[in-house]
Amino acid sequence: MIEIEARLAELGALGLGRRTRLVSGPQGPHVLLDGKPVLLLCSNNYLGLADHPRVREAAADAAMRWGVGAGASRLVSGTMTIHRRLEERLAAFKGRETALLFGSGYLANAGVIAALARPGDVVFSDQLNHASIIDGCRLSRAEVFVYSHLDVEHLAWGIEQARGRAALIVTDGVFSMDGDVAPLPELVELARRHNLRLIVDEAHGTGALGPGGRGAAAAAGVEEEVDVIVGTLGKALGSYGAFAACDRQMARYLVNAARTFIFSTALPPPAAAGAMAALDLLEERPHRVDRLASNAAAMRAELEHEGFDLRGARTQIVPLVVGDAQLAMRICEAALAQGVFAQAIRPPTVPPMTSRLRLAVMASHREEELRSAARTIAQAARAAGFEPRTRLDPGAEESAWQLQPAQTGPAAGEPPPPRGAPRPFDHEAPAPIARAA
Repeated sequence: MIEIEARLAELGALGLGRRTRLVSGPQGPHVLLDGKPVLLLCSNNYLGLADHPRVREAAADAAMRWGVGAGASRLVSGTMTIHRRLEERLAAFKGRETALLFGSGYLANAGVIAALARPGDVVFSDQLNHASIIDGCRLSRAEVFVYSHLDVEHLAWGIEQARGRAALIVTDGVFSMDGDVAPLPELVELARRHNLRLIVDEAHGTGALGPGGRGAAAAAGVEEEVDVIVGTLGKALGSYGAFAACDRQMARYLVNAARTFIFSTALPPPAAAGAMAALDLLEERPHRVDRLASNAAAMRAELEHEGFDLRGARTQIVPLVVGDAQLAMRICEAALAQGVFAQAIRPPTVPPMTSRLRLAVMASHREEELRSAARTIAQAARAAGFEPRTRLDPGAEESAWQLQPAQTGPAAGEPPPPRGAPRPFDHEAPAPIARAA
């Protein structure tokens, strides 16, 4: 049995204790945090639509027309007119035959992966995939090959070792803690060559990348070649919920096989209506996507001028990796004291010694306030004892423990094993384990 008090004390001593912070009023570029006005740099409300008047009005009107809750799961009495309309709109936006709504991005990833992989299959998962993907792999009870982050050669080697048991490749489109983008054309080519399905989680790409904000797959020109595109309504679209965009046969299968769809109450009508209004705004005013990109570029440029190593980030997500968890918290608190809220991200969300401030830019920010915030964060880092021009050991991240369902990659610092070498495939791990030695 876990000793709760002792565990909490241990987390605190390691700088890993967590608490919620109270935001008063709507989400926006500026909020009241625990009663103090701050510039918000850690919200996923990328297009600033969560508090847009049309989105608010649509949600309020839906509550009056359809009520606050759906009352049941989609397969009982929970599928309502507003759900079907939103699914049709999302399918058209993503250029797919249909879409299927889920209650959250976590439920969508967990449900889709577990429906498409079974015990005895092998799922190929990027090392830095989101926890919802990791848990979907675990729920499937398939074996999991965790390939090194963005390493297509390592993935190809793993597929060869599966010897016909491969089922699917799953990846984030934009990685939520690093702001880098998956090599989707190469993943599509591998999936086609080996007759694998490909799932791409576009949670942080939808509304942020690609023509009209259609996502990383659209930006790469491969959206029609991805089997299932998972997207969220709770980030750039400013609402809540998620969807899987796919062909009609796949959707029919997921209705029958995705447990998180079958056994969850349907999305609340106000959330669906708010998301649809946000989608209208995105399609009417695609310049918001350009504004987001421009703001992110301004923020990155100022941070690089201050000496920060941005680890190749090129999206609206900007990681400032500082290493130690307690150091990250000191920088966070020092910046907050100067009116800038940039949340510290620590293990288990990221590997040990890669703690960071994870900055999220919004289209509704002003460029000058972002540049000023970058200077404030640099000052906070120096005050906390971190010089932005410090370059952390690149091997530290590679060798760090990862929160993954199974670690089957080569030992840190070693090249991928030669093609044809014996390869262990670890079954669902009951707890996080170290990379194979």
